[in-house]
Amino acid sequence: MKICIVSDSHDRADQLEQAVREAKAQGAQAVIHCGDLIGAQTLKPALALGLPLHLIHGNNVGDPQALHKLARASGGLLQYHGVDARIELEERRIFVVHYPEYGYAMACTGDWHLVCCGHSHQAEVRRVAGVKGSESWLVNPGTVAGLAAPRTWALGDLAAMRFEVRELREQAFKSPMGA
Repeated sequence: MKICIVSDSHDRADQLEQAVREAKAQGAQAVIHCGDLIGAQTLKPALALGLPLHLIHGNNVGDPQALHKLARASGGLLQYHGVDARIELEERRIFVVHYPEYGYAMACTGDWHLVCCGHSHQAEVRRVAGVKGSESWLVNPGTVAGLAAPRTWALGDLAAMRFEVRELREQAFKSPMGA
């Protein structure tokens, strides 16, 4: 199973939709959003693409009530987990948290096949040795919004446990204020 991993979209619906669209074209079957979404409306274009989306809120919470309402109205397509998430996809244990230092600590436990994080706007993919002798993948997809950094996301293959940071292709993006 391939997955799209994004973070720090803030209010950039166009960039989030483009990342999900590109991932879906590459065979992704689900999306993991590592937080800093801000507005629930930012999700609507990405959700329209039909992939299940797992979301945590990060430090830019936005409107949690609107996120819960959108999740209820999505018919199960949107799973809003709150501050962090424990997900199982294709028999892989996945932990999702916004902060990279928390992500690193969770990867060190050895309890997770994959730990996804965000916040730093710096994309990174690496293996982390666990205290139990196993390894976990730690994936920070950077910022899909491109705030003070390239517009990046990650494509993951859970069967092969391969992860690759991708940069959004250049295209004209709409201003979040509609200008």
